[in-house]
Amino acid sequence: DGSIPSGLDFHVGHLLTVIAFCPNTTEVHIYKFFTDKWEKLHVLAKHDQIVSGIDWSRSSNKIVTVSHDRNSYVWTQEGQDWVPTLVILKLNRAALCVHWSPKENKFAVGSGAKSVSICYYEQENNWWISKVIRKKHESSVTSVAWHPNNIHLATTSTDGKCRVFSTIIKGVDTRGPQAGASVDWKFGEQIAQLDLSPTWAFGVRWSPSGKTLAYAGHSSMIYFVDDVEGSPAAQNLALRDLPLRDILFVSEKMAIGVGFDCNPLIFAADETGLWSFVRYLDERKVTPSTSKASQLSEALGKLYGQSRQGSSSDTVEPSKPRGGAHENCITCIVPLRKGSESIVKRFSTSGLDGKIVVWDLENHITIPK
Repeated sequence: DGSIPSGLDFHVGHLLTVIAFCPNTTEVHIYKFFTDKWEKLHVLAKHDQIVSGIDWSRSSNKIVTVSHDRNSYVWTQEGQDWVPTLVILKLNRAALCVHWSPKENKFAVGSGAKSVSICYYEQENNWWISKVIRKKHESSVTSVAWHPNNIHLATTSTDGKCRVFSTIIKGVDTRGPQAGASVDWKFGEQIAQLDLSPTWAFGVRWSPSGKTLAYAGHSSMIYFVDDVEGSPAAQNLALRDLPLRDILFVSEKMAIGVGFDCNPLIFAADETGLWSFVRYLDERKVTPSTSKASQLSEALGKLYGQSRQGSSSDTVEPSKPRGGAHENCITCIVPLRKGSESIVKRFSTSGLDGKIVVWDLENHITIPK
């Protein structure tokens, strides 16, 4: 319909496939797939400004939404309706991103207020309250990612830095054997700061084991960092094309990057742990440009996600259609898992072209464990 999904999430079970997305408005639409088509089931209308982030918890079946109106709601399904619960964010700027923790007892909200709100449920008042990590970021927080231990949180910011914090909250986090040394950190304490990117940073993600952290820079770089809490070892990988906006680990040794090139990129690590670019996921045939002017035209076509079929001259050729699934910047990538699968075989992407695409990796590439 030409709308732009600014955030999306899937809920996949044994017998149903449901999607929640924001069509670049103040609403969140929930669709369900019936036989051969998607049908709208619900419209979540509570925010006053554009919804900037959505996350759907897999186990507890709750949807959390955040918006530029500085508010957040946790939606719980009661019968045929979705009922919102207020979240006390304590923000004076727009909320930009949100993510449930692995145990789904907390979620993190990044904001334009140079802060991160860690939210948890308070049974007594029936609302979600937050503890805020302040005075660490120098600019807006663009993405957040939870470590598998449910305590460490990685963030990226437009100040170019990637940071890792402790989010342990008394009465919410248990000090079990799986927590390890992470319980020694206090809430909001900065565990690591990575100054690898000279430009804005986006799309931070942990590998399934939590041993590797990856994020992207707006200078067409992707960074892989091992052993963040101990002695960090970083690899900087320069891309030949446009910058990434989001990253997803499909296994411990393979990751997918999406962004301004409108086509998912596959990265893989060899036996020594060295990461490299493999290929584009959405293969397509592109006629090579024959002049500097046509190369510039093609680059502009990539930047704006559109083909320029207008007037041409002897020295300027019209840009060729991209021919892939997406025609504009891909802004979001979400894993689609069933049960306790550790390897991501299917995932979805959404972009500024208003499209949501589901990808099946088993038909494209062998996934290393």
